[in-house]
Amino acid sequence: MSILESLQVYSSLFLSKTTPTYERELLHKINLKNKIIGIVGAKGVGKTTLLLQFMKKQNLTPNEMMYISVDHPLMSSTTILDIAKEFASLGGKLLIFDEIHSQADFANDLKTIWDFLEINIIFSGSSALHLDNADLSRRALKYYLPTLSFREYIEIQTNQKFEKQTLENIITSHTTFATTILSTIKPLKYFKEYLEYGFYPFYLEDTDTSKIKLYEAINKTIDIDLLKIYNIDPKKLRNIKKILTMLCTTVPYKPNMTTLANACEVDIKTLYIYLGALSSGKIIRMVSSYARGEEIIKKPEKIYLDNPNMFKALCQSSDIGTIRESFFASLLENALYEIQVSKKGDFIVNDTYTFEIGGKSKKYNQIKNLENSFIVADDIEVGFGNKIPLWLFGFLY
Repeated sequence: MSILESLQVYSSLFLSKTTPTYERELLHKINLKNKIIGIVGAKGVGKTTLLLQFMKKQNLTPNEMMYISVDHPLMSSTTILDIAKEFASLGGKLLIFDEIHSQADFANDLKTIWDFLEINIIFSGSSALHLDNADLSRRALKYYLPTLSFREYIEIQTNQKFEKQTLENIITSHTTFATTILSTIKPLKYFKEYLEYGFYPFYLEDTDTSKIKLYEAINKTIDIDLLKIYNIDPKKLRNIKKILTMLCTTVPYKPNMTTLANACEVDIKTLYIYLGALSSGKIIRMVSSYARGEEIIKKPEKIYLDNPNMFKALCQSSDIGTIRESFFASLLENALYEIQVSKKGDFIVNDTYTFEIGGKSKKYNQIKNLENSFIVADDIEVGFGNKIPLWLFGFLY
């Protein structure tokens, strides 16, 4: 049996799996008019499930489409280009390459496929993946699949549909919006669950082991993906993981780069490389200071683990203030808003809105004289005026 035939057997087994009924928005954006499509995202966000759902929607026979996990042992003796050439010669129309970054020179192969083969390619890879080939990066259409939003989590849990909202809608009409939601569900009940384990769809398999699965996903991202993509010395993995340990502090982490470098036993230049790798791999989230024009400071003012679930998976204990800020930063950035640390208040978004994050008794003292400033309060169902419930920002995507 040839390698292609063996891979087709595994593809058939993959296609026979049952898919979840819930469909994420990205599934309906994928259009095969684009010859090469990339889907990138952190481990555990549901890329493989999305690929399976997409295959099941195609009007193609199992012989015309094939799923291949590039980290499969069979792929160690071939390349995606060789597989694509053989599959196209047999009448194949759609090839799906999962975990494509497992092959070091995949970008050059994709460029050759684009230039010479009549076949559609969909690939998935780590959020840290970058397309080195300039011609390919202009031609391939790349999508980012984020962690589940709070809106998506509620839809999965309740089997109900809720509209996503823009930031402007939340700011101007948050009371109306919250009241509408409250007529259907009790959001605070779901919000506590979501902060605990709801960012990654593997919680659906078993909530009790979701922290272990997330811990394993984080380790695999660092030990395999980042190691390969950034050519990191395997001996330095311990130093990288020290950074994560230091983020399990009692308050939002405000980095002193020299202190952090010394603690991780690396120089400043290497520290920035590690921080960049962890950020692109969606393990940490760095938020810079806000200043106008050319005064924008690139050094991170605050560093968080990427989202609240990570604090639950990696830290023995976590500060509620840190969890709240991590949620806010995560949801805003995943919804493609620009967020920076504000000198007054916690964050400034899109160079316009200032937000102070806190509990339900949070006061306006720090932002009372600022235009377009708002309190974002946890543990409240409905806000009033410039006080907005924290959970509502989970409806941005």
